[in-house]
Amino acid sequence: MQYSGLINNTTVLDEVLTTPSGAVIEAMQRLQGDIMILGAGGRMGVSLALLAQNAIRKAGLSKRIICVSRFTNPRNRNELARAGIEMITCDLLDGVAIQKLPAVENVIYMVGMRPEHPGQMPKTWAVNSFLPGIVVHKFVQSRIVLFSTGHVYPPADIRLGGSSETDPVGPVGEYAQSALARERIFDFFCGKLEIRGVILRLAHAVELRYGMLLEIARKVSLQEPIDLSHSHLNLIWQGDVNSIALRAFEYAKTPPPVINVSGPETVSVRKLAMVFARHFRTTPIFEGIENEQAQLCDTTLCNRLFGYPDVSLGQLIKWTANWIKLDAPTWNNSHAPAHTLHRQSFERLS
Repeated sequence: MQYSGLINNTTVLDEVLTTPSGAVIEAMQRLQGDIMILGAGGRMGVSLALLAQNAIRKAGLSKRIICVSRFTNPRNRNELARAGIEMITCDLLDGVAIQKLPAVENVIYMVGMRPEHPGQMPKTWAVNSFLPGIVVHKFVQSRIVLFSTGHVYPPADIRLGGSSETDPVGPVGEYAQSALARERIFDFFCGKLEIRGVILRLAHAVELRYGMLLEIARKVSLQEPIDLSHSHLNLIWQGDVNSIALRAFEYAKTPPPVINVSGPETVSVRKLAMVFARHFRTTPIFEGIENEQAQLCDTTLCNRLFGYPDVSLGQLIKWTANWIKLDAPTWNNSHAPAHTLHRQSFERLS
């Protein structure tokens, strides 16, 4: 949704996140069949489900939106229930429970786990690499949009504009390796079973209650040190990510294509902090040395397929600065330090 005003409360924020563009409505009109969202209990999954439902209603269609999750967060479950969205409580690591899920034509796979301590690494591998194979075998007749992450790429020279879909992967660390394993398992079984799929490598989705943009802005506002060793990044509005996910079914095929999903700009953390400093009339505090390499995505393909994001980087900066000035709620705590926020909400087992 294109919205030029400031966002001053969560009601307006949720409306902006879940109001579909014309392109999304048209995509829902062309798409045959119902939609199931696996791992829909996280905040990104909730807003995606509501966006899909609103697009279907505006298109005058009768598709079902089915959200599948453990639904450990009652607030998110209640929000979906109030909207009248169908929900199925399911532990997706339970192979018997997966087989009981209804067959649908279209599946969005948002399940992922990002470990918070080393003891969670075995489960992380199970969720990120073992589970996709089970899911693909269940939904052999479906189109599947699978969320992955830009962490599968190695750091690259910031002057080169980021890694493209055809560049070699090089995951650093076990989490990133398990994320690549998710893609490889999905790719293999889509080919073996002739399933139509598409892989979205997401880099830094943000909205006003979480994400790297909020983290940097909060540190500037509180005059906390900003680490420059992570010198550059890509950013994209969560609403734009959800719109892309719903439109991506049209590009599902065998073997699954890969699409980098993020904003088109290579964003300097230093410059971003300086912009926020002007909003807050403070002086940013920096530490560390700017690295000439960073984990960046080239989004040329994404921009060609889906167009420039509806929400520009400049708009995101204005919204975020205003949100902080209002002392408005953030996740997971209404006033949690920004560094505790989850950078990619789909990367949790919902």
